Parts: sequence; C-alpha cells; structure tokens
Amino acid sequence: MASKTDQLLIVVSILEGRHFPKSPRLSLVVQASFDGEQLATDPVEHRDQPQFSTELAWELDRRTLHQHRLQRTPIKLQCFAVDSVSKKKESVGYIVLDLRSVQEVKQEPRWYPLLSSKYTKQRPALLLSVVLENDTKPSEPSPDRFKARKAPPRQGSPALTELLPDKLEAVLNPDQGYHQVGPADHCTDMFVLSITVAFATKLEQLIPSTMKLSAEGSEFFFYYSLLGNDITSEPFHNLLSPDFEPERASVRIRSSKQILQAFLSQQPSLQIHLCCGNHSLGSTDVSLSALSAVSVDLENKAATVEGAFILQPPKRVKQTLPALPADLQPTVGVAVTLRREEVDWQVKLKMPHHVYTRSQTRQTLNEQVVECLFMCPAADLEAPVQLKSRPEAPAEGGASSVSVSAPKVSIPSSAHHYCFSLDLRSLGNLSLTHPIAATLRYSYQFFGSAAPIMTNPPVELQRNMDVSLPQSYCAFDFAALPQQLQDTFLRVPLVVEVWHRDSTSRDQLIGRASIQLSHLLSSERSRFLASTGEQSWRQTHQDRIPVKVAELSYVATLEDLGLVKAREVIVSDSSQTEPVAPTQPAPLGPTAPTAPRDTLEYRKALELELWKEEQEDLFDDQLRKKELSHMQALAEEWRRRDREREALVKKKVEYNLLEEQLQKTLSDLERREKQLAEAELETQRLQRELRADHDLTQRELQESSRRLQQECDHRVALEKDKVRLMEEERSRLLQQITDGESRYKQLEKEFQLYREQQNIRPEFRLQSEINLLTLEKVELERKLESTTKSKLHYKQQWGRALKELARFKQREQENAMTRLKKQQAELEAMRLRYLATEEKEAVRQDRQELDDIRNELNRRIFKITIYHLIYHHFFKKTANILWLHLLTCEDLIVNLISFSSGLANADIYTCGAKKNQVQICLCRSCFGACLSHLE
Repeated sequence: MASKTDQLLIVVSILEGRHFPKSPRLSLVVQASFDGEQLATDPVEHRDQPQFSTELAWELDRRTLHQHRLQRTPIKLQCFAVDSVSKKKESVGYIVLDLRSVQEVKQEPRWYPLLSSKYTKQRPALLLSVVLENDTKPSEPSPDRFKARKAPPRQGSPALTELLPDKLEAVLNPDQGYHQVGPADHCTDMFVLSITVAFATKLEQLIPSTMKLSAEGSEFFFYYSLLGNDITSEPFHNLLSPDFEPERASVRIRSSKQILQAFLSQQPSLQIHLCCGNHSLGSTDVSLSALSAVSVDLENKAATVEGAFILQPPKRVKQTLPALPADLQPTVGVAVTLRREEVDWQVKLKMPHHVYTRSQTRQTLNEQVVECLFMCPAADLEAPVQLKSRPEAPAEGGASSVSVSAPKVSIPSSAHHYCFSLDLRSLGNLSLTHPIAATLRYSYQFFGSAAPIMTNPPVELQRNMDVSLPQSYCAFDFAALPQQLQDTFLRVPLVVEVWHRDSTSRDQLIGRASIQLSHLLSSERSRFLASTGEQSWRQTHQDRIPVKVAELSYVATLEDLGLVKAREVIVSDSSQTEPVAPTQPAPLGPTAPTAPRDTLEYRKALELELWKEEQEDLFDDQLRKKELSHMQALAEEWRRRDREREALVKKKVEYNLLEEQLQKTLSDLERREKQLAEAELETQRLQRELRADHDLTQRELQESSRRLQQECDHRVALEKDKVRLMEEERSRLLQQITDGESRYKQLEKEFQLYREQQNIRPEFRLQSEINLLTLEKVELERKLESTTKSKLHYKQQWGRALKELARFKQREQENAMTRLKKQQAELEAMRLRYLATEEKEAVRQDRQELDDIRNELNRRIFKITIYHLIYHHFFKKTANILWLHLLTCEDLIVNLISFSSGLANADIYTCGAKKNQVQICLCRSCFGACLSHLE
C-alpha cells in the first residue's frame, strides 16, 4: 500500500454561480462524477447568483493519479434544476474538467461556462477551483507487507462454502482495481485470471462460397467477453495465414481458493467468436470450470487449460457447409491461466491497476487491460528472463526498475506534442417515426489506434427530442509534424457512425456523419498554461452536423503542447519489475592491523565473487536449456507445418478435381433450380394477377351496382320531386289560364268597342295606308340590298373562275409543249433512220417502205399540229372532244396527207420554207374540214 505522503485528495471547490434565471419553485444541485464515484452539493436557491460554497473530494494515491492522467479520466460536473414539489430533476448543463491540469499548487478560482445549457439567453457559469492536497490520515499497516497464513477452520464451525449463496458473482472494486468474489472479510487472496488467444488455423473453411462478407472491410478479429467486459484481438486480413500477435487479457480477482473454484465451476463456457465487422463467422466454447478441476497448488504453480479448440460456424451457415475431416477443421489456440498473485515472483508483468468496467470502450480495453505478451509459452513467466539492469531510483515497495530491450521509434526534433479531444454532446432532430437505441462509433488511425471508439450504453432517441450521449468524451495524445497534421486534417475527415442496437436483432447502421477537422485548424487559437508549466495553444470548434436521420452536436479541441522532449519511444510495453532484496552494508571491524586476506571485507568480496560466478553458470545453463527447448519447439513446429503443407498440396489436387465435378453439378442444379424458380415465380405471378383481376372485377361490380343503386334512388327521388313540382305548377298555370281567359274576354270586348269607335274616324284609314306603304318600302330596300350582295358575290366568283381558267390553260400549255418536244425528238430519230435507210437501200422495193414510213410520219406531224392549233383556240375539254371527232374523220386526214405527199414528191417546192407554208395551209384546210365536220 502507498505510504502516507502518497495519499492525495482531489478537491473540487464549487463556490458560486452567475447568469442563472430566477425561479423560486426550483433549486440547483451540482453533481460531480469521477472514476465511477458520484458526489453532490446541497440544494441551493435558483437565483441569479446561487451560493454553493461546497467542496467535493476524492481520495487516491499518486500511482492511481498517474494512471488516470494517462487514461485522460475526466471530472464531470453536471448541474440539475430540482422541482421542490415533484422532485423532478432536469439537466441545466455540464462542465468537463481535465485531470492533467490539476496541480498541488493552489490556484485562483475560474469561471467555467455550462456546456449544452438549456438557458440560451444568458450563458450560466460556475466559479470553480481544483487542487491536489495531501491526505493527512494516519497510516495503517499495509496488509501486503506482512502476510500470515490462514488459520484452519475450527472444529464444529460450518465451512465457508456452506455459508455462500447459490450464485456467486464478481463485484468490481474500481478503487483497488480488482473483482471481489465472496465475502470481503474471508476472501483476501489475490488471483490473476488470464485468457490468451495464440494462433488460428484453417479459418477459410468457415466461409461458404455464397456468403458475402461485411461491407465494413475485410478485417477479421477474435471477440470474447471476460467477466462482462468485451475484448477483441488485433485485426488481421488473411484467413489463410492469420498474422495477428498473441494477446493476453488478464483480470485480478480477490477471493479464496475454494470459493474461486466454486465460482469458476458455476461460470458458463467462455465463447470466443471469429468476427468480420458485425458478423460472427464461427465460435468455440472454452470451459472455465475445467480450471477448478485442475489439481495444482496455486501457491507455487499456475493452473492452465490450453489447446486448439474447433470453431463451429453458425447454425444457419453450418447447414450449407459440407462435412470436414478432422485435419481440416478450423481451430483457434486458447490458453486459460489462473495463478496466485504474489510480490516475490521473479518476473512480473506491470499491469495497470485500473480495472475496466462495462461502460468503457473497446479501445480503452485494448490499451489498458489487454497485455501484449512476448511470443513465448506461458510457463516461461516463472523462469528468470535475461534482463539488463541499470541503477534507477527505487520504486514503491523497495523494488528496483529493470528494463528489457524493445524496438524504439525515433521522433524528429521538429515534432510537436498534440492532444486531440472529441466530445460528442447530443443527438437530436430524429426524422424517423419510431425511436432508436443509438450508439456512436468512430476511429481515426492518424491518432495511433485503429480500434473504434464507441459510446455505451445505448440511449433511446425519439422525435423532437435531444439526448446526451454517455461515455462520449475521448482524448488522444500523439506526436506529429505540424505540416503532417495539417495535411491529414485537410484530407481525411473523421467519420462518425450511428448504430441502432436492438436486443432481438442485429445492430443496424442508421447513418454516417463526416466531421471536417479542417474547421478546427481555422478556429481561433487561445493560450493556456499546461500541466508542465509551459505556455501552450488550444483551438476549439463546436458544430451540429446531419447524420442522415438526425443531427449530432460535438465539440472538438486540439491542444499544441510544444515540441516533444523525448526523442525515442518504446513501441512495446516491455517494462518489467524485479524485486531485489536490499543488501545491508557489512559492519566495519576494528582498526587493528590484520592480513588483507583475513579481513571481513576480503572474505565477503570473495564470497560475492564466488556467488556471482555460480549465478552466472546457473544463468548460462538456464539460457542454454531455454534455447534448446525453443529450438526443439521451432523444429517440431517446422516439421508439423511441413507435413501440413504437403497434406494441403495433396488435398488441393483432390479438391480441384472434386471442385470441377461439384461446379458441373452445381451449375446443373442451379440451372434446374433457376428454371423451377422461374416457373414457380411465373405461376405465382399468374395466380396473383388472376386473383387481383378477380378481386378488382368483383370490387368494380360491387362498386358499379352500388353506384347504380344510389343513382336510381337519387333519380327516383328527383322524379318524385319533379312530379310534385309539376303538379303544383300545373295547378298554378290552370289558375293563370282561367284568370287570363277572363281578362282576355274583357279586353276583347273593350277592343271591339274601341275598334268600332276608331273605324268611324278618317284619320284611322289614312294611318293604315301609311303603314302599308312603309312596309312595302322596307321590303324593297331589303331586296335591293340582297341583290347588291349577290352581284358582288358573283363578281368574286367570276374573278376566281377566270384566274383558275388562266392557271389551268398555262398548265395545259406546258404539258402540251412537253409532249410536243418529246414527239419532235422521236420524229427526228425516225428521220435520221429514214435517211440512213435511204442511203443504204437502193432497191426499189425498199423505197416503197420508206414512203410508207414517211407517210406515217407526216400523218403524226399533222395530228400533232392540228392538236396544238385546236388547243390554242379552245379549252382542253373542247380539244379532247375535237380530237375524238378528228379520229372519226381519219379518212379525210389521210387524203389530205397523201395530197401533201404528192406535192412534195412532185418536186414542185424546192425551198424548205415553201414546204412549211404548204403544210400550214394543208393543216388549216384540215382544221376547217374538222370544224365543218363537227358542226
């Protein structure tokens, strides 16, 4: 136990507040929580400046304080408004204090504004002071320095195990860093329970060919729960050859041997899962009750249960996987060790005294509890390790510090020490209609850890509601170059995922939000005094960002603590302690003259040298034995893996053949299954369509019948109303007719009397004649107007007819000219033929044929000329009629043509112009004959 001077008190002084609205019905209470322990002030009046004047203190030692500072454990002050009638508490805001800035020197109180305050008009603040004080309690004798053996139970007294409850439970003691099993006054021995996941083989057998892995990436890891705490291994990417480092997770248990054995026998089997994202690919059960059955004296030796355990796939996947032989079963190497924790062990690993709780994140578990051990068997912990000691200041309990060589990373001289903290404040403005159990998760590898950070436990979020997130504050200390930090923040955003946790189903990803860390670099810088007393810079950025279905409020802070003083950092946690018995100086003898070899100093030095040589020989012997055992283990492992490789090659050849056959069979089965599925789907579709058509038709018929019934009823009602109205109208009209007839008779009588009186007067006759003349005048004017309109209409129609006739004549002239040119071309061709034939033919008989051809040509020319002349004198219709009549008087035309041919053959006209004139005259004669024939 720590000495008196090592006992400290963290004292938080809450003096007063300001900018609080006045409310006589409410009272203010400040509740402070640190390391799971909560303290609260007395209620004070809810006014503008409430006076708290309260000090809250937590007791701890320097070692625990150092661990809390490394873990960045915050002190959270939450202010509540309490209703004096209903005793209902409502959060007003909170303040987070950094434990690293707390010093033993008393500082002036500071005003801290409340974060996430519900009073937005004026920002409330609390006047606080935090200081470290020495605890002046009288020291008590440490139970760890002197430990007596337990006395045997008295005869006649009941055994301790008979007084225990049926179900033993492990109760966490966060102050001392252990779990208590059994009564605290009887169970005082300390034990260490360790779980080591060492290796894994044949993991690819757990993945069926049809299974799709998670979209989160191809990282695999082992997961198990130790006393209610979730633990994961380092992620790896290759299932064929997993390359993860063996990890050991240890927990301290305070109990006795019999009660601990009873507790382990009651515990269920430890389930170790192989996971990818949120999916479990396989699991195995490791029995913890086997530790209680091991007959080992825990005072001198550790009880161990180890072996290669077979991983079983989930039931839904196991049905699709084929049966595997024993040498191809997927296995994982697990070692479970239970040992007695003693201070006089030769080699003892430095474990953090902070025991993790269920609410901590997975990263905190991996960093604080999981021990990354050396790759050596667990039994080697009992043997001395080759250590190179160096004189250092004595540690607590008088033990000297011994270090082991480990790989180191050099830090550039220009690197800065940064501290990045992220506080996920609240989640609100849910757009979903149903509530969700929200938990947030994020990771940022630049900060030195790829393990995700998660909030726990899940909070229930509903519409129109903002909820605060528990366990949402996390800080990271790292060293980096300023330019590297700026480039990374500008390029890589921090992605926060919102998951919905349901006890009845899998976790569901609700949405993602990207926090742009570049905003933090552009925010205002403020100077503050760091815990080392140096001036540092701080930048803070607060914002609300959408997360697809909600909004997230966060506060990000970046602290620049200056240049890094350490130039080398040890990568692995290899610091170990070895207790060394302090040597007492030998008393000095008298100053009488004695021989040098007879002096006590010489004898002690000689004994010391002999003891050193003996210890060196023993140490060399142990090293040789250990080296031999390691070499034998390596050779055996090499032979085993060589046999596995040979068997794997043979199996691969067989598997390739079987895989080809299986692929063919699978392709046939898939094709048949696809056909059956398509046919079944088509049948179901047709059934659904028929059922839907039938239902639709039935609904339509019902609806139409209902509408017809309603329409008929409505029409009947309307007709009834119409009949009633018509009857009323009929009776009213009959009455009007009766009244009208009586008035008509009366008026007729009066008119007859008036007419007789007017007929007697002469003005009446003249007026009648004037009226008749006026009517005749009106009638004549109307006829004149209609005649004028008809004349104008006929003129327009006549103009249109003339235009149409002119257009028609022009079109017919063009057509006639086209035909004329075509026939003239044919005539010219026949003339050329005739001339060629006339030159070649010299015989008289052929000349007769040429005459016939010439006569035919002349007849055609004559017809064309006649038609052309007729067209120019008459319209087309008249020309067609003349042409028909011209065909009837063909004999007359033939005689004229023969006459013309005779004149031409007689060589009377030698000039071409005269021939043409003769032909024109003949045409005119023919035209006149045709006209006379038509007449």
